[in-house]
Amino acid sequence: MIGIVGIVITLVMVFGGYVAAGGKLGIILHALPFELSMIGGAAIGSFVLANDMSTVKHTLSDVGKVFKGPKWKPQDYQDLLCLLFELIRIGRANPMDLEPHIESPQESAIFSKYPRIQSDAAAVDLICDTLRAGTMNYDDPHQVEEVLEKQLEQKLHHSLHSSHALQNMADGLPALGIVAAVLGVIKTMAAIDQPPAVLGKMIGGALVGTFLGVFLAYGLVGPFAAKVKAVVEADHQFYALIREVLVANLHNHAPDICVEVGRQNTPRELRPSFGDLNEALRGAKAAPA
Repeated sequence: MIGIVGIVITLVMVFGGYVAAGGKLGIILHALPFELSMIGGAAIGSFVLANDMSTVKHTLSDVGKVFKGPKWKPQDYQDLLCLLFELIRIGRANPMDLEPHIESPQESAIFSKYPRIQSDAAAVDLICDTLRAGTMNYDDPHQVEEVLEKQLEQKLHHSLHSSHALQNMADGLPALGIVAAVLGVIKTMAAIDQPPAVLGKMIGGALVGTFLGVFLAYGLVGPFAAKVKAVVEADHQFYALIREVLVANLHNHAPDICVEVGRQNTPRELRPSFGDLNEALRGAKAAPA
C-alpha cells in the first residue's frame, strides 16, 4: 500500500506543480506515447539483453515486493523462535527423536504447527541441514558457523540480483531519454521551414524524451530498485536469526538461552517482547516432546 502512495505522491507533485506553474499537459500527453515507446522499449530490450531469463523472471517477481513489503511479519519471528526451541529441546533430550522431524519436515508434527515456515523451502532446509550437521560430532562449532555464514551470503547475493538489475536499468534511462530527445530534434530540423508555433511544439515534444528518461530513472525505477533491496535485506534477517539460534545450540547453551540470543538479534520492530515469547514457549514446553 505504501508503495502505491509513494507513486501517487510523485506523480501528483511533479505534474501538479507543472500545471500549477502554467504548463500545459497537451504537449506532454501528445508526445508521451511515442517517447515512452522509444525509451521504455529500449530500456526493456537492454534489460533483457543484459540479463539471463532467470534474472528477468526473478526481477518481475520481486517487483511485487515494492507493494507487498517484507514476507516475514512479527508473528513469524515469534513462531520461528518457538519452532527452534521445540526442535532443540527434543534434540537435547534424545537425538534419535529429532531425526524424523529433520528428515521429513513436511510430515513433522512440529513443523506443521507453523505452516508459513514449513512452506518456505529455504528456511526448512537451513534448519534441517544445520541440525543434521550438529549430529555429526563436529569438533569445532565454528566450522558449522562458517558454512552457514557462506550459505547465507550466497543466498543474499542471489536475492539481490533483481535489485541490481533494476538499478542498472535506472542508470541507463537518462541516456535513453537523451536518445529520444535527439531523435525529436532531428525530426524538428527536418521541418525547419514550419512557423515558430509548430516548431515550438515539436521542440517541446522532443524535450519530453529527456524529461521522461530522468523522471523514470529517479522517480520510479531507481526507487523500485532501492525498495526491492530493502525488502530482500529485511527478509534476510529471518534466515540470519536461524543461524544465530542454531549456532548458540552448537555451543551447548540451554534452549532458553539459544532462543533469547535469537530474540535479541531480531530487528527491534519485529522483535517479540520477552513476555509474549515466554508465554508462547510455555505452551511449547507443555506440549509432548
